[in-house]
Amino acid sequence: MQQRVVFLGTGGTIAGQAESSQDNVSYQAAQIEVGKLLEAIPGLRGQLRGALLHSEQVFQFNSKDLNPCHWQQLQGRVVHYLSQADVRGIVITHGTDTAEETAYFLARTVPEALLCSKPVVITCAMRPATSAHSDGPQNMVDALCVATTEGAHGVLLLCSATVHSALRVQKVHLYRLDAFDSGEAGPVGVVEEGQFRLFGAWPELLETVTHRSLSPQAPTKQDWPRVEIVTSHAGANGASVRAMCAHTAQGDSPLRGIVVAGTGNGDIHHDLAQALNDAQAQGVRVIRTSRCATGSVVLAQPNDTDPKLFEASPLSAVKARIALMLELLD
Repeated sequence: MQQRVVFLGTGGTIAGQAESSQDNVSYQAAQIEVGKLLEAIPGLRGQLRGALLHSEQVFQFNSKDLNPCHWQQLQGRVVHYLSQADVRGIVITHGTDTAEETAYFLARTVPEALLCSKPVVITCAMRPATSAHSDGPQNMVDALCVATTEGAHGVLLLCSATVHSALRVQKVHLYRLDAFDSGEAGPVGVVEEGQFRLFGAWPELLETVTHRSLSPQAPTKQDWPRVEIVTSHAGANGASVRAMCAHTAQGDSPLRGIVVAGTGNGDIHHDLAQALNDAQAQGVRVIRTSRCATGSVVLAQPNDTDPKLFEASPLSAVKARIALMLELLD
């Protein structure tokens, strides 16, 4: 049986267009269909290692505008293709702004039985497709290399020849081509001249994080539990938290959870903490993370003299939000 590699397009800068080939800023993201991007890469089919190439445009958006319904739609297509015996792996073209969120969502929701033997490689670009020095084509070639590497599995993100795990990856730079980092854990490996070099071992499937099964019928936007993110800082107060708890705009879901990105080791300004305590008393789940780029929150056990410390998460705020949404999903 001849194997296939599937490219799923979702938009982003990698599919962006600008009026000038020198313009890497004032472009329109999500303009070029993934099949057209593939056709424009010289010698791409020579990198398939005997596999066939298949592409599908799942949706076409600037990734800053994605919502959980888009994630659910993409997850359904990933499950569809991974379930087919002839599919060797999947490459997803995506915008950089929320690629780490999509990666984490897929790693949490695609069945482990499918991810344990096949890779899903998300790739992206920091310059549009029309740029004279676009990084998208090389990222797509490198992602194809990883997707066809023996033993590759799980959800990965590739940018600038560096491969990251879905759990650890974060976007850390606004415009540098190598815009992602995996913090203290480091990357999974790198692509060097068409060959993937693994650093140690393939990452476990989200380590101790459990998977969340999703029903085949996609929830509507209102069905997804509403979880917001707030940040603690000098002079922070609880006004925004109190407003979120007191008011739900027409068409919005009621507030179910709040993730607070604290300073340092998850520290929260006293005034903000009081508002969060009040929200928790009203039934809103509160999860504490840190706004620091690396490290995990380590909290002492609360005692009779301490205020509630809230549940701590080792994830970044955006990933902790996804984890809480999945936990609250009915």
